[in-house]
Amino acid sequence: MPQGDPGPAGRRAQRKKAAHALVHELLQQGHSRRAIARHLGWGLNTVLRYANAPHWQNTLRENRPRPSRLDPYKPYLERRFTEGCTSVTRLHRELLAEDAPVTYQMVRAHIASLRASPSQAPPPPPTVRQVTGWLTRHPTALSEEDRAVLKDVLARCSELDTAAGHIRQFGEILADRRGTTLPTWIDAVDASQLPGLTGFALHLLRDLDAVTAGLTLEWSSGGTEGAVNRIKKIKRQLYGRAGFELLRKMILLQ
Repeated sequence: MPQGDPGPAGRRAQRKKAAHALVHELLQQGHSRRAIARHLGWGLNTVLRYANAPHWQNTLRENRPRPSRLDPYKPYLERRFTEGCTSVTRLHRELLAEDAPVTYQMVRAHIASLRASPSQAPPPPPTVRQVTGWLTRHPTALSEEDRAVLKDVLARCSELDTAAGHIRQFGEILADRRGTTLPTWIDAVDASQLPGLTGFALHLLRDLDAVTAGLTLEWSSGGTEGAVNRIKKIKRQLYGRAGFELLRKMILLQ
């Protein structure tokens, strides 16, 4: 907007002020209200409104929406829209089932206004991937917003809250090398009967001694596993081109 332009609201106020001053000036000159209306080419009601207003500000009327038969049912439509029901046909049928005196066009217009104002809509729920990431990361790695959303999610689902507790305990076993407490953790998870997590815990029993050693001792087979992966990579690169002797030389040279 150019500098100095009062805008639509300011220009409207200026017109109201000028019209109010003109009508009252003509009244002081002795003209009747009907004569003023004929002289200015205005409607009599318009002249009466300016004439009866002691100040020009009193002529400003708020653009209030007209009452509608849909008004008593708008909170219901807004609640259903928030819940995820956005079908105009379904919402119209639900209102008709309650003997609401509304038309399809009324419902469609109000739903269109709700769709046009996404800022008023609640934020979408977090995805499964997001919640999984929050549960498996260290609590200190989460932002304040993530922690608040996760707390709200866990408060809504007791099973997920129980699973989150088991995941935190397993993370502490990994970080603090408390492998000796692993059997107690497996029993607790088995008792909770949570899908997925219970299966993971029971599979650890197949080689419990090795898992316990890995979560207790300081030694690691990571270096050996890395060397094996490197050998496999070289072997795939040489597949069909040379025999074992060349593979052996490639490994020793690297």
